[in-house]
Amino acid sequence: MLSLLENLKSSRVLVIGDIMLDHYLWGDVHRISPEAPVPVVHATHDTYSAGGAANVALNLANLGVKTSILGYCAQDEAGLRLVEILSGNAIEIVCIDDTAKAPTIIKTRVIIRNQQLCRIDREVSRESYRLDENPGFNDMLDRALDGVDAIIISDYAKGVITQELVDHLMNISRQRPGLLIAVDPKPSRNISFQRAGLITPNRNEALEMAGLPQPQYDEKYPLEEVCRRIYAQYNPKLLVITLGAEGMAICQEGKVVKHLPTEAQEVFDVSGAGDTVISTLTAALASGIDPSSAAWLANGAAGCVVAHMGTVPIKLDELQKWLIEHEDKINVS
Repeated sequence: MLSLLENLKSSRVLVIGDIMLDHYLWGDVHRISPEAPVPVVHATHDTYSAGGAANVALNLANLGVKTSILGYCAQDEAGLRLVEILSGNAIEIVCIDDTAKAPTIIKTRVIIRNQQLCRIDREVSRESYRLDENPGFNDMLDRALDGVDAIIISDYAKGVITQELVDHLMNISRQRPGLLIAVDPKPSRNISFQRAGLITPNRNEALEMAGLPQPQYDEKYPLEEVCRRIYAQYNPKLLVITLGAEGMAICQEGKVVKHLPTEAQEVFDVSGAGDTVISTLTAALASGIDPSSAAWLANGAAGCVVAHMGTVPIKLDELQKWLIEHEDKINVS
């Protein structure tokens, strides 16, 4: 499995989706405000990281994958921070709109003693972040697709991903059979991803895609039915459902072919775990690794990142250490 990591460096992946900046305000609380029954936060420091589709790209780059990203990023303070983070990690930024009027999306999380107190979102309407109606977009997309082995559609429901854009990408993939289209879906958007190469919903998203209600506390998660319904509706080549504490299910042709147990020893923060899963899976599949081995890599990577606080991408040395520690347990048959 360690040798498979070297294969990832041979792939080139384009991420298309909602770019955002994750801002963490760290502090402590010692008293309640006299003005209202709320805590007074004594802020100690701020940290910034790539969020949304930008975190997907950062995961890829950390794995040694040649990575580019296409999304909306304004020339404001948040946008400049994002550009610095991405370019500093050798990620090619395909689309920066110098005339952008909408602000770069920021999610600010207030963290008190390693617990999230609240989140503050700064963004505007979805239409403001749409890219595919801009003059010259198709030419820019064609240039971005030159030489790529896979596309990750990272939809955070902010406006970059539209049905028209998805249809266009699917048409391109039909003309280029070797091009992998991987999708991290937002079912509430009702966007169709028919015949995608890879779809990676979490347990709740998979239920929504399957049109099934949440099971009651004493009911088993209907994994087989979820798998069957998603295939009937979307017909992906590979479906990987992340199930939190219950691990990860690999599904093909409407059937669950493997169920991997969770590899998280301690879950500190699940933020960004889905980004890590789709990044690792896509890079592995695009470099020729079989689905079972790719899922093992992704499962291990997710187990590593949830042990950290905040949105943290996978680090190659951390994944290598995990593979060494679990070498005897890994069975990719």
